[in-house]
Amino acid sequence: MTKVITQPVIDKGMTYRQYRALIADLLAEGKVTGPNQGEFLTDYTRLNEKRMNRLDKTIVLSDELKAVADRITQPWVWLVITEGWCGDAAQIVPLFNKIAEYSDMISLRLILRDENPEVMDAFLTNGGKSIPILVCLEQNMLEVLGKWGPRPSTAQQMVLDFKENPSGSREEMVEKLHGWYAKDKTLTSQAELAETMEQWLRRG
Repeated sequence: MTKVITQPVIDKGMTYRQYRALIADLLAEGKVTGPNQGEFLTDYTRLNEKRMNRLDKTIVLSDELKAVADRITQPWVWLVITEGWCGDAAQIVPLFNKIAEYSDMISLRLILRDENPEVMDAFLTNGGKSIPILVCLEQNMLEVLGKWGPRPSTAQQMVLDFKENPSGSREEMVEKLHGWYAKDKTLTSQAELAETMEQWLRRG
């Protein structure tokens, strides 16, 4: 199987600061990331920017997650597939950044889903292009240790339940989903990531 994540893919990836700056610069022009444009996406991306601003200030990493991060001895690359208009990404990508800031062994790079179809197609969720997707790679050989995403299990189940048995509008479901994210304060994502990082440590 041909590697889809190569060094050039990593090199063109953005830092979190560059990603946030891109979103802000596009919003200043009334635009969003990706090929699809429109007032709804612009308004929603502005809301996502507020979500990320809040999370950047309020995320506190759990002792459990920090303990796992402290045990990383070989450098990792965390490649995140994302888009600025994605509500789940706004709730989760700031956490990825907070973990990477904590650990000197994690290099975070972000790529846009619709600009990298080959990478996205290699990490589908139930056949769909759900994001964000975090791919963990061993830095030297770019061997994939695993992936996490597109959302924590509780949130994923909420989305699946709605798809299988819609009750109410999609807007109501989205509001309920983001209400859950706000109350959870990234704790479920942190717990799942700590468990997943344990698995990556064993593989590495």
